[in-house]
Amino acid sequence: MPHLQVALVPAPDQVVVRVTGDADVSTVARLTGALEEAAALGTGRVVVDVAGTRFRDSSGLQALTAFTAALAPAGRQCRVVGAPPATRRLVRAAGLADRLELDGPLAGADPVRPLRAPAVTAPIPHLPAPPTRRAVAPHEVRMRTEDRPVRRRTRTLRRWR
Repeated sequence: MPHLQVALVPAPDQVVVRVTGDADVSTVARLTGALEEAAALGTGRVVVDVAGTRFRDSSGLQALTAFTAALAPAGRQCRVVGAPPATRRLVRAAGLADRLELDGPLAGADPVRPLRAPAVTAPIPHLPAPPTRRAVAPHEVRMRTEDRPVRRRTRTLRRWR
């Protein structure tokens, strides 16, 4: 069963909701309860720190989106900070990039999955070509027992007095 820990850190102008652990459909009620408690404090800004959170599905992100939408009519805002690249990819895949305010850009180079360099088709001149190997059928087994010396294990029994 996934575990999710939530801590509220109130300040005069904002409240920080620190979320750690696994967020999925089984823990969304705990996350929603903590967000509602943060909203009840009445500060103008709620900051949700998700640096230590692994989102197993998009239900936790949907809860953050609904919470952000609920704060907007009152002129309050919710900002999500510390989102790792995997969380940013999930936000993009779920189509929530325009509804969640994340620190840093969502677009651009992904540090976890960098762009691949173009494939080199010509061999590099200063390196020798790799040796060619003969294909071996998967059922063929090669045994080289004649090359290895036979080891015999002897056991010595000792009597203790």
